[in-house]
Amino acid sequence: MEINVKFSIFVPSRYTLKQDIMLVISSREFRQNQREYFERADKGEQIIVQRGKDKAYVLTPIKEEDVYFNAEMVKRIKQSIKQVEEGKVKKVSTPEEIRDLLGL
Repeated sequence: MEINVKFSIFVPSRYTLKQDIMLVISSREFRQNQREYFERADKGEQIIVQRGKDKAYVLTPIKEEDVYFNAEMVKRIKQSIKQVEEGKVKKVSTPEEIRDLLGL
């Protein structure tokens, strides 16, 4: 069984708002038709899988920029470790030093 839920939100006229349709399906429906719902999520549809009376999950595709530890992040972490090993760090221990470091 599918339930389509249409959202309507008031926003000032100077803003543009795209109305999205959210599809709510049962976990059984999802299991039986996974491929269809993955494809629909890939196309931008919001899919919610209802599990029992009090649990629900959102089906959302993950993009490269969504993954926290992408290649660029790993590179930056390795650079930071190297800087620590080389002693290129600034130690702060007081609230005043922290504010100065952050420019507050």
